[in-house]
Amino acid sequence: MERTIAADKDGAAKVDIRRASERFVTRASWLISYHSFSFANHYDPDNLRFGLLVVNNDDTVQPNGGFRSHPHMDMEIVTWVLEGALEHRDSTGGAGVIYPGLAQRMSAGTGIWHSEMNPSSEHPVHFVQMWVIPDTTSVRPGYEQLDIRGELKRGQLVPLAGGRGRGAAVSIHQRDALLWVGKLAPGTSVAIPEAPLVHLYVAKGSAKLEGAGMLATADAARLCDAGARQLNASPRDGAEVLIWEMRT
Repeated sequence: MERTIAADKDGAAKVDIRRASERFVTRASWLISYHSFSFANHYDPDNLRFGLLVVNNDDTVQPNGGFRSHPHMDMEIVTWVLEGALEHRDSTGGAGVIYPGLAQRMSAGTGIWHSEMNPSSEHPVHFVQMWVIPDTTSVRPGYEQLDIRGELKRGQLVPLAGGRGRGAAVSIHQRDALLWVGKLAPGTSVAIPEAPLVHLYVAKGSAKLEGAGMLATADAARLCDAGARQLNASPRDGAEVLIWEMRT
């Protein structure tokens, strides 16, 4: 499928649509992982990151499977569960079960070990994990979570993770990035945050992005100084979206 790029009259690219079918994929007996950017053994020098966002992995882990204890350093990691449950444990003593509607952030800082396992023996877990470069290195590792199901019921965008206030559910060590999440009812619309860089990911359902057309499940849009745009959820199935606004 050809990539869709919407440009202004001067020819400067403003919206770059990345279809689900374009992504790298890692398959194992217990895992299917789709990567928006170069990751692990998948490498494309022209697709290393977008702004501060270096990982946007859409993972499905089979029952009793998961990522056993492994290390990270100097990275802000946000996990958003779409279906099922994911059990988190780390070397700082942080532990919990992440479920749909629970905002969760882990700061790797000077170094942290953690595991992410599917505790169910019957059902897979589906989640999106995002990594952002921190603005301060060598911080003390940490873990934070907050249930935002009540806020999501309003059908608008909710600030999930940010480093400069604005009421984000969990904090990250990056003042130039803010992650929004929305569960949009069929036929409803929201305004995309206006920022120098915006990464829009349709995690579930579908939606129409003003000036760029329809985005299906797992499609993404990379916006560069694209201005204010509306996102209209499909009248049939609505949409669940994750949107990063970034200054750099």
